[in-house]
Amino acid sequence: MTGDKKEIIELINVSYKAENKVILKNIALSLFPKEIVSLIGPNGAGKSTLIKILVGLLSPAQGKVWLKPGIKIGYTPQKMQLEALVPLTVSRFLGLVKAKRPLQEILSELKIPLSLLDTMVWHLSGGEWQRVLLARALLQKPDLLVLDEPAQGIDLMGQAELYALLRHIRDKYLCGILLVSHDLHIVMAGTDRVICLQQHICCQGLPAMVSKDPAFQALFGSVANDLALYTHQHDHAHHEHERN
Repeated sequence: MTGDKKEIIELINVSYKAENKVILKNIALSLFPKEIVSLIGPNGAGKSTLIKILVGLLSPAQGKVWLKPGIKIGYTPQKMQLEALVPLTVSRFLGLVKAKRPLQEILSELKIPLSLLDTMVWHLSGGEWQRVLLARALLQKPDLLVLDEPAQGIDLMGQAELYALLRHIRDKYLCGILLVSHDLHIVMAGTDRVICLQQHICCQGLPAMVSKDPAFQALFGSVANDLALYTHQHDHAHHEHERN
């Protein structure tokens, strides 16, 4: 940690095993407010396991997870099992959390129409479901949003809109955002910092820097060479933590 403790979460040499198989090894990672961080890596790299350790669903086999005192984390899992026989409307689903913000404000922010509140959650489209999950997380007034594959089941245009929405949320609520994504083009065009994972952190930093890293090139091959990277035009500051 830095002396002034600007971090909201820090993982210190975290490792994790399952059935004697190494899933994560010596992860050192800090997360900050007002920053969108994308976690990428091939299938089996340990991304979902790392997310679950961050939010407290799993305990590391070794190492330590430091949390800023009083931190609130809004977590959207990759999959959420909902029983189709239970009459669960969007309104009832959102009412399951203890709201710290007005519902109307969040609905307006995420462009969720009031008419959707009476809809059964399993009738929602992929994009509608992701916005409802985001609304549920934001109602809790989190310091950190953790999103596991939020673009899953959403078309390319919807993914671009989602990332634009996340940037808006970051700028308005000043929260940190950590997300897992498989779409490298969208990640590189919409994130502040990229972390490349393959059981350990292979590389991390600004998208343009990571895209040129040999470890990134080795993992993603020809796809990595086709990325169209954007130039930062944000008015927020980046931290001096972008190299291993």
